Amino acid sequence: MSMRVWALCWVCLAWLAVVPVVESKVVLVGEDDWKMLLEGEWMIEFFAPWCPACRALHRTWEEFSTWTHDLGLDGVAQVDVTENPGLSGRFVVTALPTIYHVKDGVFRQYRGARDKDSFISFVEDKQWQQLDPIPSWKNPDSFQMTAVSYFFKMSMALRNIHTVITEDYGYPYWVSYVSFAVATIILGAVLGLALVCCIDLINPPKRDSHYHEIVPPSDAQKKKDDDLHDKNRDDSDDQDELPEDEQEGEGVEKKAGPSESGAVRKRRAKRAD
Repeated sequence: MSMRVWALCWVCLAWLAVVPVVESKVVLVGEDDWKMLLEGEWMIEFFAPWCPACRALHRTWEEFSTWTHDLGLDGVAQVDVTENPGLSGRFVVTALPTIYHVKDGVFRQYRGARDKDSFISFVEDKQWQQLDPIPSWKNPDSFQMTAVSYFFKMSMALRNIHTVITEDYGYPYWVSYVSFAVATIILGAVLGLALVCCIDLINPPKRDSHYHEIVPPSDAQKKKDDDLHDKNRDDSDDQDELPEDEQEGEGVEKKAGPSESGAVRKRRAKRAD
């Protein structure tokens, strides 16, 4: 029995001596140091630990990384999208695994076979030159893709909050959904108010054209109004001092026609005689 055990041990040692140990040279890239990919030539793999295809590619990718210096690459990198959701959005990763070739900040997506020889030929024979670079608006370093990366980070944060509410604290799902709805309404109201304040600050509303400012009268205008008032008052006093017969005569003249008023004047003349 012991002879069999010793024989098995010798077989295992011989197998380990024959099979070379692969020393991985894969560079793990995260949110903080991804910009180093913009310089030099790199091969980048986006993966997730739960992805079966990524696990199948893991050994091949490590073997390919040992050719880094032989191919003149600056590095063979990996990005875990579960740990770096912002990079997942920045590079528009819609399938796993996703592989990119980058040369001096120009990105091209690799869509060939996933074996070591194909990777080596792709770099050594410069087959990447036959691929079209990704559009400029999808460049990971652009403003819009930076904004997308922040949205991906926010979505992952909300997902973690949902997990904490439902699993750690044991609340039902509707509590999480109602909390998110209320937070969305409050945040929208705050942002709307801030936007209105900014617009009013930059472009304040114009004054109403129908509005007229009240200007106090000047001294000359006051004097003119006082003189006019005094004149009207004097005319009124003169009217009050007329004799009653003249006032009656004037009243008769106003009521009578032209012929009657002439007769009244004649009678007045006779009386005077």
